Amino acid sequence: MQMPTITVMLALMFGTLSCLAQDDQKPVAGPDQMPTFRKNVNLVSLFFNVKDKHGGFVPELTAANFELREDGKPQTIKYFSAEANQPLTLGIMIDSSGSMQAMLPEEKVLAADFLRQVITDKDLAFIISFDISVDLLQDLTTDMRLLRAGLEKARINVGGGGSTGIPGIGQGPFPVSHPKGTLLYDAVYLGSNDILSKQVGRKAMIILTDGVDQGSRLKLRDALEAAQKADVICYVLLLFDPRFGSDMSDMNHLAEETGGRAISIGSHTDNLSKAFKQISDELRTQYSLGYTSTNDKHDGGFRKIELKSKEGYKVQARKGYYARVE
Repeated sequence: MQMPTITVMLALMFGTLSCLAQDDQKPVAGPDQMPTFRKNVNLVSLFFNVKDKHGGFVPELTAANFELREDGKPQTIKYFSAEANQPLTLGIMIDSSGSMQAMLPEEKVLAADFLRQVITDKDLAFIISFDISVDLLQDLTTDMRLLRAGLEKARINVGGGGSTGIPGIGQGPFPVSHPKGTLLYDAVYLGSNDILSKQVGRKAMIILTDGVDQGSRLKLRDALEAAQKADVICYVLLLFDPRFGSDMSDMNHLAEETGGRAISIGSHTDNLSKAFKQISDELRTQYSLGYTSTNDKHDGGFRKIELKSKEGYKVQARKGYYARVE
């Protein structure tokens, strides 16, 4: 059966991505996923990691260890937790363009192993691949069998049919030049806006790519805004074939602004395994806090967040959020 293909035009018009699932599961949040944040629209939630100068995680901190500002104004932390057991909604985004051909098989194996370690019975995950199109390979589920099957459906897609030079059309299964069509920004937008924005609690996206976008209808700023509005932490694992190169700068920006990290892997899959382990550790050692903004306007504007450790530890957190509109 042909994979469901989603274009940004359709997604913007109809919000179709989450309804094109391969099964009947609906992307709804469980009843235990931080109902406080659902009830109080003024409460801003923040998930973050704290590390010392050696990169080690710093445990047993409290709200008193931090200073919080929004647009430069001090904020009062009303909720604080060091629990790593809160439900997680996770998206795995796989670059299946021609430049990833040599690495895709190992990516799928290691991603499946990562999901097996991270996803529990109360968590949800989905799988998306992107190349000349954006394909939802598995909608939200906690079933590892379905998630593994979704990963296996990822296939290199460069469009075939020779070299026309038209954006979005590939060079065949063994490209001789940089493959055309990598809808990276469109995929991040769709995963954030059409799936993760409908969830509550912890939300993260892991993007396996060389960081080079080709053919997206949307821009990096659109993808970043969608991730910020959905409160998504973006981790980027930068894999690349030396023949095609990579783009780390945009991926660093996307990751850092959302509270994640961009990790350069290169073409060595042993590095990919280590990176997955780092992300797993970070997801298991997150702090969370909530505060009611002193700015009570519901104008949809961007608010800058500054969270600092009083002891000088490094805080890895998103840089801001978009206010709700009423």
